[in-house]
Amino acid sequence: MCGFVGYINKETDKQENIKKMADLIAHRGPDSEGYYTDETVALGFRRLSIIDLNNGSQPIYNEDKNKVIVFNGEIYNYQELREDLIAKGHTFATNTDTEVLLHGYEEYQETLLDKLRGMFAFVIYDIETKELFAARDFYGIKPFYYALMEDTLLFGSEIKSFLIHPDFKKEINLKMLEYYLTFQYSVGEETFFKNVYKLRPGHYLKYKDGNLEIKQYYELKFEKDDTKTYEEWKKEIDERLKDSIRAHKISDVEVGSFLSSGVDSSFIAASSDVDKTFTVGFNDEKYSEISYAKDLSQKIETQNISKVITKEEYFKNLPNIMYYMDEPLADPSAVALYFVTKVASENVKVSLSGEGADEIFGGYNIYQEPFVWPWYYKIPYLLRKIVGNIASLLPSHRGLNFLVRRGQKLEDRFVGNAFIFNNKEIRKILAFKRETKGFQDLTQPYYEQVKDQDEVTKMQYIDFNFWLIGDILLKADKMSMANSLEVRVPFLDRPLIDYARHLPTKYKVDKDKTKKLFRDIAHEKLESKVSDKKKLGFPVPIRVWMRERDVYEMIKKRFEKATEFFDQKAIIKLLDRHYTGKADNSRKIWTIYIFLLWYDIYFGGAK
Repeated sequence: MCGFVGYINKETDKQENIKKMADLIAHRGPDSEGYYTDETVALGFRRLSIIDLNNGSQPIYNEDKNKVIVFNGEIYNYQELREDLIAKGHTFATNTDTEVLLHGYEEYQETLLDKLRGMFAFVIYDIETKELFAARDFYGIKPFYYALMEDTLLFGSEIKSFLIHPDFKKEINLKMLEYYLTFQYSVGEETFFKNVYKLRPGHYLKYKDGNLEIKQYYELKFEKDDTKTYEEWKKEIDERLKDSIRAHKISDVEVGSFLSSGVDSSFIAASSDVDKTFTVGFNDEKYSEISYAKDLSQKIETQNISKVITKEEYFKNLPNIMYYMDEPLADPSAVALYFVTKVASENVKVSLSGEGADEIFGGYNIYQEPFVWPWYYKIPYLLRKIVGNIASLLPSHRGLNFLVRRGQKLEDRFVGNAFIFNNKEIRKILAFKRETKGFQDLTQPYYEQVKDQDEVTKMQYIDFNFWLIGDILLKADKMSMANSLEVRVPFLDRPLIDYARHLPTKYKVDKDKTKKLFRDIAHEKLESKVSDKKKLGFPVPIRVWMRERDVYEMIKKRFEKATEFFDQKAIIKLLDRHYTGKADNSRKIWTIYIFLLWYDIYFGGAK
C-alpha cells in the first residue's frame, strides 16, 4: 500500500515540484520514496513496504527501460501472472506485484485488467511514445484523482498533493455541496475542487499529446441464478470466502484484523488465523464493542488490542482527520476508524477488514422493508403518497417514518445507506440558489440500469455504486493511510463477487433476517448471538454529545459564521431543536458542521 502523484506538462525542471508534491502524501508511504522525471512527465512515489521488502521500491522499469510504473494496492494473483509472463519471455528484476503489472501491460495492454485479482490504482508511462495509461480497481478500493489545469494533467492518490503545483487553481465546487447535503460525502465523478475528478471504479484512462480518453472496463451486474439449491450456493460461497481470506493474507509482514461486534469482522477474524485484532469504543458501554471483541478474541485465541476514545480526543482530532480525508465526509464512524487504524498501525502493517459484505450479501436493515407489511404495497401509490405526506408533518417517529418512506417511490427516497437532507430541505438551508435539480440527477441513471429488478437488488446496486465507493471505501483508505496502515477487504474479491452477484434475493434477505446465506456460513464459526446479530453500524455518541453544552456552543459558534453558504437562522434552529430534545437532528447538524470544518482547513487557512 502506497501513494503516488504525477503530472504531465512542458515544464523543463520538474524535480523540485514533484518532490514537494510527494512529501504531502508521505503518510501513505513512510518507508521509502522514488521519482522519475523527463521533459514530459514527473512521477513521485511514497512506499509502505509489504511485498519484497528489499527490492520493491518504485518507480519500477521494464528491462528495456522504456516503460515506468507507479502503483498503489495489492495484486493477490501476481505469482500466477508472473509465471505466465516468464513463460512468454518476460524478464523480472524483482518479486513484486508492481513489476507484474508493468510486464502484464506490455503483454496484454488494457485487457490485463480483467486478469487481475486485487485492489489497485496505477500509472504506466511509455517513455518513448509519451503515452500515459492509468487504471482503478473494479470496486473503488483504492483512490485515483486527476485534474486538467492549463496545459497540465495532474494525477495521484490524494488531492492535497495537487494543491501546491504552480498550475493548480484552487476553487470550491459548490455544486458538490448540494449533493453532499443529501449523501454526506462527495459523490460521483466531480469533487469539491473545481476541475478535479475521481477516476470511477472499473475505468481506465489514456493521455497523450493533450488528449484524454476514459473508458469503462468493468461493471457489476446483479443477475439472479435460480438453478442452484441453497446448499449448493452455501458450499460454493463458503469455499470462495476461504480462498479470498487466504489470498488476502499473502504478505511479507504481519497481518492483523479489525474486530467489532458485527458478523462481518467477526467472521474474518475467526477465519483468518491472525495473531492480533483491533477494536475501539467509547466510555458509554452502549457505544462500545470492546468487551465483545475481547471475548471473541479469547475464544479464537488471538490478542485483542483496544482503545477507549474520549470525547475530547474525538473532537481534538477532527481537523486533522478532515485534512487527511481531502473532501468532507460526515460519517461519524470515520473518526473512530482513524483511531482503530492508529492502534493497528502501532502493531502491524496490514489489517483485514469487513467492508463489502453488506452490499453483496444483502446486509442492511433497510433491505427488509419490502418484506414488512407487503400488503401495503398493494395500496394504490397515490393513496400511499397522501398518507406519507400527512405523516411527514408529524413529529419524527419510527412508525411514521416508515409511512413517509412508503409514500415515496424508491427512486425518490433511497440514495444509499445515508439520506441526510431531501431536496426541499436543502433549498431551505442554502444561502445561494441551487445549481442542480437534486440527487436524482446522479441516481436516476443507475436506477435505469436495474429498472426490471426487485427492490432489494435495486438498493444493493445503488449502495454498491454510491455508498460503498463514496463513504465506506473512501474512509477505509484515507484513515488507514493517514496512519500508514494497509487495509485489505476480503469480501471485495473479484472471484467471490463474480459468483455471489448471481445469488437470488430469497437467499439474501427476508422479513426476519438480513444476509441469510452468509450468516448461515458464519454460524459454523461463530456463536448464534454473533452470526444472527442485527446490523448495527459503528456506534458513535454524537447525538448525545450535541446535547452537552460545550459541544453545542462549539458548533453554534461556527454556524453563526456560516452565512456564505447557509441560512444562519435555519441551521441554528436545527441545532437548537436538537439541543433541547425536540428532534434528533444530529446527522443533519454533523453534515453541515463537517463541511464547514473542512472548508476552514482547505480554504480558510486552518488545520
